[in-house]
This record gives sequence, structure tokens and C-alpha cells, in this order.
Amino acid sequence: MGEKVKLEHGAGGEIMEELLRDVVLKILTLKSAGGIGLDALDDGATIPFGDKHIVLTIDGHTVKPLFFPGGDIGRLAVSGTVNDLAMMGAKPLALANSMIIGEGLDMEILERVLRSMNETAKEVPVPIVTGDTKVVEDQIGMFVITAGVGIAERPISDAGAKVGDVVLVSGTIGDHGIALMSHREGISFETELKSDVAPTWGVVKAVAEAIGWENIHAMKDPTRAGLSNALNEIAGKSNVGILIREADIPIRPEVRAASEMLGISPYDVANEGKVIMVIAKEYAGEALEAMRKTEKGKNAAIIGEVIGEYRGKVLLETGIGGKRFMEPPEGDPVPRIC
Repeated sequence: MGEKVKLEHGAGGEIMEELLRDVVLKILTLKSAGGIGLDALDDGATIPFGDKHIVLTIDGHTVKPLFFPGGDIGRLAVSGTVNDLAMMGAKPLALANSMIIGEGLDMEILERVLRSMNETAKEVPVPIVTGDTKVVEDQIGMFVITAGVGIAERPISDAGAKVGDVVLVSGTIGDHGIALMSHREGISFETELKSDVAPTWGVVKAVAEAIGWENIHAMKDPTRAGLSNALNEIAGKSNVGILIREADIPIRPEVRAASEMLGISPYDVANEGKVIMVIAKEYAGEALEAMRKTEKGKNAAIIGEVIGEYRGKVLLETGIGGKRFMEPPEGDPVPRIC
């Protein structure tokens, strides 16, 4: 027998990149006719349609537990797919929902998940227009697969960062992964840790309206393997260096404390309601202001810039003035996170 699939193969980071590059892309070789396709390994694919672009994305969600502080698998599924469309610069038009349910799941749980999906979709707003349901004898609880279609005037990829650009993040880092891990480990604080899971189209739209799509050069939502993996993907695909200032990265004090207790870096765990945006330097102030005027971007910050040195790498300037590489993790240290 050959090599086996491991949990790390689906956890983001370098091991998952190897799986996609060395297995998936070597077998699925048919290219799309124009636009951004599978080989780009972006947040979605684009299909030229007249003077606009259709954007398509799909996500599987296996989070455990199904309900967690700040969210649940239903909110996660809708938000995750909407956010992938948003990262491509696409207004969400419609979602499809496929559910794989373990036999014996309480009907009340299913109804709670569906209500949560409906409420989250209304926030965007985007309709759930079609779907599929399967029930299996395995005690899996519930898996949710969502696909989304959107329309973009000017698609954004994660490979468009340019030297001189500025890097923004729309809010505090590490909330989702650390909240779930703390919940599993029974760690409590005076202020409850909550996931940041939320649709971010409103944040992206606000910035685009303020500075124009043409001045947004790259976007990524730092989900599996977190901020460090997302930044490294942008740097590698864009063939640029990225310098990040640690003192400027927004992190909640309770998330920092829990991270230290758990021995996990908040840079390496999933976020489910944040945007990393790389924009032209001259529009940095306007973009930051536009983000902060939205409810989901009120803690936004400028955290660094794109540089010509160390191409393909992310450099972290520490609080004491030193510099080190921010390496991508092998995978997200928290399993069943999304």
C-alpha cells in the first residue's frame, strides 16, 4: 500500500499545498477556457461572461462541535462560501447547499443549523436556491457543503500584490481557531472567547466603493492555517516580499492569553470573518477608513507593506525591532476547525 491521506492534507498549510500540487493538479488537467481556473488555487474560479465575470466557488465544512461560541456549522458554511466569492471581488448571487447527515441526528439540531444558514444568508443578502441531502449510517453528526456563484466587474486574485502596496487586515486575528480550541479544552476567561465567523462581502464592497476595484491588487481570507499561511500564499504567488509589523497586528488580549496557554500561535489558526487586502499605497487611508466604518471591519489595521526583497517570503518585524521569517505552518494546529 502507498501513502495514506492524513488529517494534515486538509488542514491548509504546506502539507495541503503539496497534496494539491502533487496529486490533484496532476490528475485534473483539463483547463478552463479563460479566466482563473483550478491551477491558480485561488479562492474561486472565474468564467468570462460578456464584460463581466462569473465567479464560482465550493466549500466543505466538517467543524466539530457543530455549535461553538459565536457560531455553528450553518453560519460557517454560508459565511465561508460568501467570503470566498468576496475575495475574488464578486457580489454573491446565489448559494447551493448539500448536507450529509449521520443517521440518528436530532431533528432539532438540523432545524437549528438551517435557521442559522437562513439568518446568515439574509445578512449578505444572498438566497440559497438549490441543494441536496444525504443520510448515512455513520455517526458523523453533520457535514455541510456549500457552493456559491457571484458576479465580478473586475476579478481579484491572490497573485496581484505589487511592490509598494500596503497590507490591511479587517480585524482581530485568531478569534475562530483559539475560541474553538479553548472551548474544547475547557479554558474560560472573564470575557468569553467567540469565533469571528461572519460574511465579509460588506467590508470588501465598502472598500471597493471608496477606492475602486482597480486599486485592490490582492485579497485573501485567512482561514485554515491562518494569517501566516495566507500572507505566504500572496507573497509566493505574486513573487514579492511582504513585511509585517507584529505590533500592528490586532489581537484580542484574551486570544493572546489563550494562545500562550495552548502553545499555539494566533497567526497559524483559522479566522472565519476577516479579510487580508493588498492595495495601492496612496489609497491606504481611504481603505482603512472604509473598513472601519463597517460593523465587521471596525478593528481594521494596516499591518505592513509589499517589498522587493525576500521575494516569496513574509518577514515579521517583532515588537523589539528584530526581524524573522513568518513561515507558513504545515497545517492548522486545530483539527476539524471549519
